[in-house]
Amino acid sequence: MYENILTVMIFLPILAGFGVLVLPMKNEAARAVGLVAAILVVILGLRIFFNFAGTGGFEFTERVELFESVGISYSLGVDGISFLVLMAGACLFPMAYLLLTTKNKGYYANMLIAQGAMIGAIAATDMILFYVFWEVMLLPIFFMIGLYGGPSRLHATLKITLYTIAGSLFMLAAIIYIGVVYHYQTGSWSFNITDLMALNLAGGPATAAFIFFMFAFAIKIPLFPFHTWLPDAYTEAPTAATFLLSAIMAKIGVYAVIRFVLPIFAEEFARFALLLAYSGVIGMMYCGIAAIAQKDFKRMLAFSSASHMGIIALGIFCMNLQALTGTLYQIVAHATSTGVLFLLLGIIEERMDTRTIGDLGGIAYKAPIFATFFAVAMLASVGLPGTSGFIGEFLIILGAVKFNITIGVLAGTTLIIGVCYMLWMFQRVFFEKLTEKTEKFTDLSPIETLTILPIVVLIIVMGIYPQPFLDKVAPAAKQQLAQVLTEQHQVADSADPLMEQIEQKN
Repeated sequence: MYENILTVMIFLPILAGFGVLVLPMKNEAARAVGLVAAILVVILGLRIFFNFAGTGGFEFTERVELFESVGISYSLGVDGISFLVLMAGACLFPMAYLLLTTKNKGYYANMLIAQGAMIGAIAATDMILFYVFWEVMLLPIFFMIGLYGGPSRLHATLKITLYTIAGSLFMLAAIIYIGVVYHYQTGSWSFNITDLMALNLAGGPATAAFIFFMFAFAIKIPLFPFHTWLPDAYTEAPTAATFLLSAIMAKIGVYAVIRFVLPIFAEEFARFALLLAYSGVIGMMYCGIAAIAQKDFKRMLAFSSASHMGIIALGIFCMNLQALTGTLYQIVAHATSTGVLFLLLGIIEERMDTRTIGDLGGIAYKAPIFATFFAVAMLASVGLPGTSGFIGEFLIILGAVKFNITIGVLAGTTLIIGVCYMLWMFQRVFFEKLTEKTEKFTDLSPIETLTILPIVVLIIVMGIYPQPFLDKVAPAAKQQLAQVLTEQHQVADSADPLMEQIEQKN
């Protein structure tokens, strides 16, 4: 019954996107096609959610040999590592079609193709297939920034293109190296992640391949100091592209580290874990401080997003169950909260033609529903107890303290920075005196309210009752760590006491 559900989720939006491009249709028709395709993907995603057993292995698997002689297959599957990322990639897109409008149907076509490729990258269990979807999902982003972005869009497009091409070339070189090593050790070819996890890698070439992978994924996360493309890209991109980059695409960078780098390069990962953890913490602090100084609302949220991606990445580098489970949870928590924030900001920009914080004020008096939704997403973003953001960040910091006390303290400090700049921004934008622009600002329409409400409810539900979500990811996280940890990093954790701690905190 579910034999090809992942394939349908991948190619339904891709085919719809190409259909929008080649068929004669008006912008509203293209928007309707995008919305229908996105809703169908949500329905399929919910079927996976309610039928996902969470055993730790891959479910809903599909496999077709593409190039059997060199071990390349069309291989898909979902486990606890990819489960929540897949849900985020499936469930957030309808909001973008309902809340944002444009005068070009190519805008919607690019969103559809990007969604299909993102789901493909998340579901791929063959590294070559992952690489193909990874590259395909980048192309629509380039077009959206270059064609529909702000005044400095060409500069931003060039910057993100150079970064991502460099990362992609290094990743391809590392994938080829792994395939050759597998052939050398087994006599056959395979790029399937399950087979590659059994590789015995050591020495300089293995270290180089590890660095190549981390370079590619550090750009996408983005991890300090590879984050410099982010402020320009997020600021100049149209809101939908910023939404795609921040809510979904950056999380695929984190997911790829957990899926491919951690199990294959366990020894190298353990060796560089402390350095990578410091990189994550420095990125959190730098981007958090940079966010305080921004006058552009979108640029401030861009730095805020980068800061919180630092803590998500930190959860991987700590190499313990609490931190890894927290990272998986925080991926979807941050995707939902950041997605709502950027989409609400898009509404502000559409209605008032400004995103300068100084031009805004008193929005809460004119639009209480809008302000309430923004506040919930913002509080989840800074990790307030009772929201989804708290669970993930609490687990990551707990894991960070176990990993290294200095790292844990610094991570906790950066959260305070996040609370400061977010509340300061909220006070200025929503509660100071009305300005000429905000005087005419109208609240969310009933359709807009019903569009955002499910995600806001999800943020609260995940904050006060996380157990059903944790039950689905914890077995895979525990299994992943059990396979990769060295003698110095044995799994000494037990999931059940951890869950009890979380429930007590709520």
